Amino acid sequence: MSDEDAEPAATRRLPTLDKTPGEADAATPPAADAPSPDTADHERVRRFWSVRRVPAALVALVLLAAAGLLLYDVAAVRADRPAMAWRRRLARELATRHLDNPWVLGAAVVALVLGIWLFVLAVTPGLRQVLPMRPAAPDLRAGLDRAAAALVLRDRAMEVAGVQSVRMAVSRRKAKAHCVSHFRELDEVRADLDTSLAEGLRQLGLAHELRLTVDVRRPKKR
Repeated sequence: MSDEDAEPAATRRLPTLDKTPGEADAATPPAADAPSPDTADHERVRRFWSVRRVPAALVALVLLAAAGLLLYDVAAVRADRPAMAWRRRLARELATRHLDNPWVLGAAVVALVLGIWLFVLAVTPGLRQVLPMRPAAPDLRAGLDRAAAALVLRDRAMEVAGVQSVRMAVSRRKAKAHCVSHFRELDEVRADLDTSLAEGLRQLGLAHELRLTVDVRRPKKR
């Protein structure tokens, strides 16, 4: 009986796989080269797009009414009836007025403004009140209302000693806190507010970091 057969099964040596130099590095790339999940998700997060129901409904109603009225007048003319007065007057005005006429220029300006407005609505996301959050899963998107974010930050600011009242304003890129302190030094209160609100912003989980501004004042004397 050999020494290997005499060893218990629990202590038997397992066979090893010999790897050539560089094989392990090729199988597992270094962690420094791989982007972190937070960085990759941060780059992919975009704002939420609004469905624009009200502008789309207004444009659709105006176009429907204009097309229906024009179609009715054309059908009436085809049925050997006179055209409507507004169409005859419009044709006469277009034939007699020059391009530098104030009415023609005014109508062109109105049409230009409406066109620019519709173009801006088409290429901008809207929903400015919703702040995108960092995704917790690949197929999950979440947003936080700006009013809710301001309320959460206001509650955190009220927990700081010396703060009497807080008025919090949150925009797409900034978070502003206007605080009134009735005791303690203003510098100490401001430092505690900076720390507390910065931690509150981090815990909100927003995709884009907000720039924090804190203003601390004394109550107005009556």
